[in-house]
Amino acid sequence: MRPRILLVEDDAAGRFGFVRYFSQEGYAVTEASDLAGAREAIATQRFDAIILDINLPDGSGIDFIETVRASDPSIPIVVTTGSGDIPLAVEAMRRGADNFLAKPIDNAGLAVFLRKALEVGALKRQQVARQRLEPRDDDAGFGNNPGMAAMLDHARIAASNDCTVLITGETGTGKGRLAKWIHRNSSRSKYEFVEVNCSGLRGELLAREIFGNVRGAFTSADQDRKGLLDIADRGTLFLDEIGDMDPAVQAQFLKVLEEKSYRRLGDVKLLRSNFRLICATNKDIDGLVANGLFRQDLLYRINLMVLHIPPLRERLDDLPQLAANLLRSLGSQDTGLPGDVTALLKAYAWPGNIRELKNILERALLLARGASLKPGHFAGLALPRRGPSPPATPTILEAERAIIAAVWQQTGGDADRAAKLLGISRATLYRKLKQIGI
Repeated sequence: MRPRILLVEDDAAGRFGFVRYFSQEGYAVTEASDLAGAREAIATQRFDAIILDINLPDGSGIDFIETVRASDPSIPIVVTTGSGDIPLAVEAMRRGADNFLAKPIDNAGLAVFLRKALEVGALKRQQVARQRLEPRDDDAGFGNNPGMAAMLDHARIAASNDCTVLITGETGTGKGRLAKWIHRNSSRSKYEFVEVNCSGLRGELLAREIFGNVRGAFTSADQDRKGLLDIADRGTLFLDEIGDMDPAVQAQFLKVLEEKSYRRLGDVKLLRSNFRLICATNKDIDGLVANGLFRQDLLYRINLMVLHIPPLRERLDDLPQLAANLLRSLGSQDTGLPGDVTALLKAYAWPGNIRELKNILERALLLARGASLKPGHFAGLALPRRGPSPPATPTILEAERAIIAAVWQQTGGDADRAAKLLGISRATLYRKLKQIGI
């Protein structure tokens, strides 16, 4: 099927040249000379891309961008403008256009750009389709463990507003899934969810990914490139493993959060992005701050609401429900686990958490070949058993009580000596003795 292009252009001669060239290139082009015609066209037809002039007889093309985005967030929009209207083009980008071209337009050059825009649009539509298939709200399948229930209550609060969220938890607990859940259930759900793993990109590579660059910013920069801040405008930016972000990038990103503006690498122009920020880490971020590896002022900016996902080993009562959801996502018709399989899985420590559970269930389904799951389908996986629980580490309060009781016994109940040995006043000693029942 030929790609369908909507051309919204007031200049009749310009429309004729465009339609003639791109029809020969294999595109199906629909023309509109004003906003009224453009609105009628998108109401009755589906397009793969839109070429939009800013200056139209019945209004500004910028206003049409929001109309398009309300019905289809994924369609590529390219605005065209005269050389004196660059500020309007920048405003169009802020409103949701993907790029702009200054007139006069070279059709051959535009054809190359249009092919790339169509590829990006197709990827966006695939992403939207996947998001629609993912479970929403109460069907999210996070489990009913009391700790998870309390965390999800706070997650619903986070989804109802634009506060910055920091998600903590071990690897594989589902931090990325929770971030997507918050986005899908927020007012920004119709816009982009943009994710980057800070541990996979270092230094300038991460900065280029987040901020973008202009042509000539570095040796291989042969064209302007949008950053994730551009793409996440009005949507959500998810920085996974933010604890691994380089200090230099931390400083740059802190400035973005403070000033709500940024520059692409190699550019002097200030840009703005109305994004919502969600971060995640599997590290002890307070420890990173204490060791000088993470900026404390940045932590203050990102931990307005902290959501902690407990590891699977601490909520094994959720395992049957989690397994059922995972089996359903893997295409299994039989989502219930037999009792002996459940007992086997509950005997495992799950160091890889839910990600590991999904992997093991997927392999078991392959071994079952369509039959019901049995312990034998897990026998070759060498599931290590959980050993005896290690001795419980006493809390600070418990340790304090033990010390006070030992000193009290050692001094034979001499309050003056006990208070002196403990380094506290007699009044404090008597209060603590009363608390521990002595």
